[in-house]
Amino acid sequence: MVTAIFAAEIAFWAVLAAGLAARYPARQDRLGTLLLRAVPLVDLALVVLVAADLAGGAEPSRAHAFAAVYLGFTVAFGRATIAWADAWFHHRFAGGPRPATPAKGSRAEVVALWREWLRVLLADVIAGVVLLALAAVGGVALPRSLDELARHPYWSVPALLGIVTAVWFLAGPAFAGTGRPEAAERR
Repeated sequence: MVTAIFAAEIAFWAVLAAGLAARYPARQDRLGTLLLRAVPLVDLALVVLVAADLAGGAEPSRAHAFAAVYLGFTVAFGRATIAWADAWFHHRFAGGPRPATPAKGSRAEVVALWREWLRVLLADVIAGVVLLALAAVGGVALPRSLDELARHPYWSVPALLGIVTAVWFLAGPAFAGTGRPEAAERR
């Protein structure tokens, strides 16, 4: 299962690169758009593979749980990642403008930090829903104690995600303040 997760990650970047290469250096905009829209199919294939593995009687493992986490993060961050890569390819291969990054300490940077953290929350929710679905497919019962939660390969992952989300919050938007107003940035 770990191999399938690595293969999905490689396939994500390969399909993304193929879409961008078709769109910009090859100037095949329709093909590029089609390939970029196909990127989520990689995630769908991974979920189907994991569900089939569990339905076939595989013992639930952390790899199954991390497949759910992978799906959550690629769904939550996938569109932003594709837009970021597209903007840079447009700049590099089609003479487009250099992608803008918010000025350090600006309100735009603070907004970007909050958006990123909200994507992390979305990834957590998606991973949790997928974990519940995988548990239902695999016949895994909900934990009855904290000890069982900590030891189970599925239920310990949401606890880990909670820690990651808290650290991300503290490292990102928690202490970012409100940022400088844009008018002050122009001076």
